[in-house]
Amino acid sequence: MTSASPASPRLIATVDALRTALAESPDVLSSTLGGTIDAQTAAAAEADGVPRAFLDFCRVLDGASCGPSVQLFSLAEAEEHQFYCEPVVGSPLPLSPEKLYCVGMIQEAPVFVDRASGDLLGAIEEGPDWPDAERFEQLAPGLGAFFLERLVAPDEYARLALIDDELLEYDDWLKLLRRAGLTG
Repeated sequence: MTSASPASPRLIATVDALRTALAESPDVLSSTLGGTIDAQTAAAAEADGVPRAFLDFCRVLDGASCGPSVQLFSLAEAEEHQFYCEPVVGSPLPLSPEKLYCVGMIQEAPVFVDRASGDLLGAIEEGPDWPDAERFEQLAPGLGAFFLERLVAPDEYARLALIDDELLEYDDWLKLLRRAGLTG
């Protein structure tokens, strides 16, 4: 059974600030934040093989769409995307449902939680050609760290989302970060 893992106070505060800003921003249409999952849902999902590292994040934020090219799945969405963990003929990547759990997409490339370490892995630089990558890159030492260090950091998010400099002021996720007071 899943015990309540202590979430980072910074993650909780950041998600709360984003939710408040989103509620006050009806013009920010392409960014959405999921709710949370409860202990019973987490326990059932863990019993079904969902990694605790992902469930702990979902207990604070059950999915986030930062725009059309950057998405972290909710628990329900993740369950529908586990086919990305299956081996791909000719791919040098160590794909395996026993080792990986798909938790999102960035630039048409899946993002995985490593079941053993909890690290977030991906070949996002390859985009839709991700199966051709030589190896996975460690994107962060966990989903919470990735969210805080890469998606809530405007420069990192802009790089991940491939946002042209002229369009920075128009991106809905960046608007939301500014309105939440998270742009430094």
